[in-house]
Amino acid sequence: MKKLIFFNTNTAILGVFLLQAYLLPLNIFWTAKAANAQTTPPQPSAAPPSNSAPPVEVRLGLEPKAMAILKAASDRLAAAQTMTFTAISTYESPSRLGPPLIYTTISEVALQRPNKLKVISPGDGPPAEFYYDGKAMMAYLPTENLVAVTDAPPTIDAALQAAYEVAAIYFPFTDVLVSDPYKDISDGLTLAFYIGQSKVIDGTTTDIIAIANNKVFAQIWIGANDKLPRMIRAVYADDPSRLRHQVTFSNWKLDGSIATDTFASSRASSANRIPFKRPDPPTPPTSQPPAQAEPPKSNP
Repeated sequence: MKKLIFFNTNTAILGVFLLQAYLLPLNIFWTAKAANAQTTPPQPSAAPPSNSAPPVEVRLGLEPKAMAILKAASDRLAAAQTMTFTAISTYESPSRLGPPLIYTTISEVALQRPNKLKVISPGDGPPAEFYYDGKAMMAYLPTENLVAVTDAPPTIDAALQAAYEVAAIYFPFTDVLVSDPYKDISDGLTLAFYIGQSKVIDGTTTDIIAIANNKVFAQIWIGANDKLPRMIRAVYADDPSRLRHQVTFSNWKLDGSIATDTFASSRASSANRIPFKRPDPPTPPTSQPPAQAEPPKSNP
C-alpha cells in the first residue's frame, strides 16, 4: 500500500542532522580562521589535548528491541476487529515572519474490519465527515451541505488508497487503520532504536522508539502495557524547513460493540452532490495569442 503518512528518513535525515550539528559550525570556524590569517602572521599550531574524546560513531540499523515494540503494537492493532479512538493532528506551516505556525485538527474514528470506517473531523478548519461501508465512500461537508459519493473497493486498505488517489482524501493516522500495520511501517526502514520510557503522554507509561527510512524520521510513543500508540512525531526528508508533524491518540477502545448505523449518515446521503474527485483548481481555458495589428500605412 502506498505510504500516506509518516513512515516513509534514513541516512538522508540523519545526514542532515549531522551536517547541521557538525559541518556547519566547522565551516564557520574555517571561514573565520581564513579571514584571520589574512591579517595576522601564521602561528605555530598548538598540540592537541591528550584527553580529547574519541569521535562518536553513528551506526545505522534496526535495533531488535525497537522493532519488537513496533511489532507488538502492530499486532495489537491488526488483531482488533473493531476500534474507536480520538486523533489530534498537529502540523506546522511557515509564517510570513519565518517561524512556523501550528495548526490542529481532531478526528473521531470508528473502524470495523474488514470493510467499514468512519472519520468525523469537526475542526479546526472546515468540518468534514467520511463514511465507508464496504460498498461506497462518502465525503461530506456539513457546513456547505455538500457530499461526494463513489463506489468503493471491498477492503479498508483499498478504500484508503482509492480515496487518496481519486480525491486526495488523506488521514495522517492511516498506518494504524490498515490490515497489516507492521508491513506498512517496516517496509524500507533503515533505522530503528529504543530511546527510553515516558510517563507523561496520555497519563500512562510509554516506550519511545525512533524509526526512519528514506522519506521520514519519526519518533513514536507506544503504551508499555497495552501496546497502543499514543503519539507520533515526524519530519520529512524532502522538506527544507524541517517542519514537524504530530498525531496524538487517546480514548482507545478495541473489540467493542459498534452500532450498525455508525458507518452511514442519512443527512450526508441527502446533501447536494458534487463529484468525488481531487479538489484541484480548474484549468483556465487556453488563451489565444492576440491578433497582430496591421502595419501602419506609409504616407505617400
